[in-house]
This record gives sequence, structure tokens and C-alpha cells, in this order.
Amino acid sequence: MNNQPRLLDLVSQQIRVKHYSIRTEKSYVSWIKQFIRFHDLKHPKDMGLVEVESFLTYLAVTRNVSSSTQNQALSALLFLYRHVLDIKLPNVENVVRAKLPENLPVVFTREEAYAVIQRLDGTLQLMVQLLYGSGLRLMECVRLRVKDIDFSYKHIIVRNGKGAKDRITVLPEFLITPLTLHLENIKHLHKEFLSRGEGSVYMPFALAKKYPTASTQWG
Repeated sequence: MNNQPRLLDLVSQQIRVKHYSIRTEKSYVSWIKQFIRFHDLKHPKDMGLVEVESFLTYLAVTRNVSSSTQNQALSALLFLYRHVLDIKLPNVENVVRAKLPENLPVVFTREEAYAVIQRLDGTLQLMVQLLYGSGLRLMECVRLRVKDIDFSYKHIIVRNGKGAKDRITVLPEFLITPLTLHLENIKHLHKEFLSRGEGSVYMPFALAKKYPTASTQWG
């Protein structure tokens, strides 16, 4: 019986050792799966630079992915070879690069942003108001915890943001009342979920073992 860990399990282990986000873990594992399937299920240790370059070229030419998507796939494969297989690949050069976008970004005026917000309601409206008023990124908003909102100082603590850095951003005064009401409603829901044996959240790194009850606490 083979008790050796599966390749993708090793990838996940190394990602967690390096404290990458759960989103990065899922993305890297997905790209590695696609790479293996593209090469008819060959093991990556039996492949190398040529196969990596052909996969990246396929992404640009056949699937017409964006430059950032192609770079993400490259990062996943480099992580696999460097940190899991302990194989150093030469510089990736013979790849058809996905085109960089040439369009200028569209920035809403204040009036346009308000018009969008007014067409939303409930939790979605509150989330968009936080994105706009506090400068949160989408996943930062989704992962926001009760304990990270300080109503007294009128600020929000963003944990493990881009670049694995923490930062403090402003909590707009006009959001204090709706956010307080929202949390009061959610607190009741949280109690109901706990009574059904649910209501837990994902805990990164080893925190689930270190603080076994933290995933169900209100904060």
C-alpha cells in the first residue's frame, strides 16, 4: 500500500507553510491540475521547461487568456517545481505572451457611483458602500470580521490584505448606523446557526488547532 502523500496535497502543505491565502492555494492547485491534464496526466517530475512553455503558449493562443491570468499560471507552476519538486527551471523564454490590455480603466464619477449604490439594497448595498467609502478590495470586504470594525475610532482593520499585510482604513460615519443594525441582525442568525451545530468560519494557518473554539465566536 502506497502511503506517499499525493502531489496536490504536498502543494497545499507547502502553500500553508508559507502562509499564502486560501484563495491562492485553490488557484495554484487548479492551475497545476490543468497543466497535468494538458500533458495527458504525465507527472510534473517527468516534465520540464518545454512542457511548461507549451502550456503557457496554449493559454495565450488557444484559450486567449489575459496577461495576468497567464502570469498566475506561471507562478503556480514555478511554485510547484521550486518548492514541491525541488527542481529549478531555467528562465521561461519561448512563450507566446498574452497581450497586455491597452484600454484605459473606466473610473466612475461620484454621481455615477452613487447611482449604482442606490440601485442596490440590503447586504449587497452595504458591501458596495464599504468598498467605495473605505477603499476595501472585494475579498477584504468578504473576509471582514466583527472584531475588525472599531466604531469608537471609526476605522476598520484589514487583516492579511494584499502582500499579506495588515492596514487600517477609515469607517465612514454614514455607515455606522446601517452597519450596527446589520450586525445586530446577523448576531441573531449566528446564534441560530450555532444551535444547529453550524456557524463556523475558516481559520487560516494553525489557528484552528491553537484556538479550537475561535471559529464559532461572534468576534
